[in-house]
Amino acid sequence: MKRSLSPGVETVFWPLLTMAGYGLLASLSLHATRGADNIAAIWPPSGYFLALLLLMPARARPASFVAMAAASVAANMLSGTSAVISAAFTIANAAEAGAALWLIRRRVPGELSFMEPRAVANFCVAVLAAGALSASVAAALAGTLAAPGLTGRGVDFFFSWLTTVTLGMLIVAPPIVMLARLVDTRALANVPRATIVEAVALLTFAAALTALSFSQSHFPATFLPTVAVIAASYRLGPFGAAAGMLIVAIVASWMTGQGIGPVAAIEGSQRSRVLFLQFYFITLLFTALPLAALLVVQRRLAKRLEQSNRWLLQAEAAALVGHWRVDLVRWTIQWSDQAYRVHGLEPGEPVDVEYSVEQYLPEDRAAVRAILERAVRTGEPFEYQGRIVRADGAIRHVKSHGSIERGRGGRAVGIFGTVQDVTETVENARILEAARSAAERVANTDMLTGLPNRRHTLAFLETALTGAREQGVPLALAIFDIDHFKRINDDHGHAAGDEVIRRVARRAKASLREEDLVGRFGGEEFVCILQRSSAQAAEMVAERLRIAIEADGGADGGLPPATVSIGLAVYDGEGDAEALLQRADQALYIAKREGRNRLRMAA
Repeated sequence: MKRSLSPGVETVFWPLLTMAGYGLLASLSLHATRGADNIAAIWPPSGYFLALLLLMPARARPASFVAMAAASVAANMLSGTSAVISAAFTIANAAEAGAALWLIRRRVPGELSFMEPRAVANFCVAVLAAGALSASVAAALAGTLAAPGLTGRGVDFFFSWLTTVTLGMLIVAPPIVMLARLVDTRALANVPRATIVEAVALLTFAAALTALSFSQSHFPATFLPTVAVIAASYRLGPFGAAAGMLIVAIVASWMTGQGIGPVAAIEGSQRSRVLFLQFYFITLLFTALPLAALLVVQRRLAKRLEQSNRWLLQAEAAALVGHWRVDLVRWTIQWSDQAYRVHGLEPGEPVDVEYSVEQYLPEDRAAVRAILERAVRTGEPFEYQGRIVRADGAIRHVKSHGSIERGRGGRAVGIFGTVQDVTETVENARILEAARSAAERVANTDMLTGLPNRRHTLAFLETALTGAREQGVPLALAIFDIDHFKRINDDHGHAAGDEVIRRVARRAKASLREEDLVGRFGGEEFVCILQRSSAQAAEMVAERLRIAIEADGGADGGLPPATVSIGLAVYDGEGDAEALLQRADQALYIAKREGRNRLRMAA
């Protein structure tokens, strides 16, 4: 028990409880219903002592065994059994209790619970084995001692003892253990009053039905107590089954012992009547107790399933994910509540397979059908994303993935999948991509002219060089800068200088082809990358650029006129961009030295 007593109190409490209870139950059992060989039809002291052993701490067990032995010997002798036979029977009963406790501890890890079917089965196996051991010890000692009335009846005596003590442990121990734990854990304090009233009513009903059934022998009504025990099992669980069984056993045993009822009216020997009563108890016990344990498991599973479904619905609502299933045999579809919400419908509205596909936009619908048909054909998992038109007309992006359910023979019988509203994800990805593109443009663009900056221009040149090297196509590079730009700044100011740079950039860009690129390299210096241009074609383009800038004069807002000097280099197998740039720069230097406003080709 969880709330253990102090060691000093335990030394007295458990042995006294054992002696008093065992002695009383043994005396009553020997006085009431008796079977052949002066052995009771059921031996409650065995169950009582086993229950105490399961509840008491280990340190209290030795003294309790001594108390049990004293009570057993006293009860047997008071019933007229000799001291020697009483001692022999006591040894057998002590052996059964010790064996049952040891086997239960070995087979059931932790605390024995009658709420678990496996634990109930292990308890029954342990009790049956302990009963067989006890019967063997009792039969052997009785035979050795040549007990009067028992000699020569070893098999009958063994079987009678086995059924008697086994039934005592199976029927009496469970309700005592469960009730003690309910009291110990104060669980009864949390039980509603209505439940307590119902429990008392059900157990009273079981006692009344048993008394009614076993008080007369005109009508075979022994099935009626079964109804009461099953009802108690269903409503009260294992405790109801065990308590109901104990009540039936007490009432039926007492009435049969008094010669009343259908069992007492059976023609035959007293031994036959006792065996029938024991068989009745065993049948009822092995119907009620496992059923109650299974009901507990079923209720736990139902509660866990209900909780899991509730969590699933909450998770689906939070993640905007629903689930659906298509029955390929009946050609029907089922949606979860969240799947309805994704489509803008009220949960429960009738939908069919075609409707769920038709919700996709026409440009996505064919792809969805093809993916699902391929999944059914191959049995492989699937995933797709598309746009649906909700019931309110809104267009939403949804994503689905799932798998194929196969029946016997590998035939596809269903499709299970999920549907998730990913509109926000798609929109966020679009915004992120737009922001990334804008950031990339900013990082690659010269803020003054809007042309590619030095970084972008060099990257473009590297790509163009790789293409020219690998594909053998021509490539030319022109470097130009504005003539006497320092004088423009000095005479007209930096604002005018900036405007001149912008004007030159516009004229240069307008003079090039689509596949060419002009970028600002820094200050008043620009670079033109002329793709797929031979030396002659590149020279023509560069000269056109120079003339366009010169012809522009100062027409724009009274700006000073500007000219440019250009150095041109044609790709000639250079290993990197730097080498080609250097050749073009040398040609630019020559153009400046020869008077500016001219084009020079690198050697």
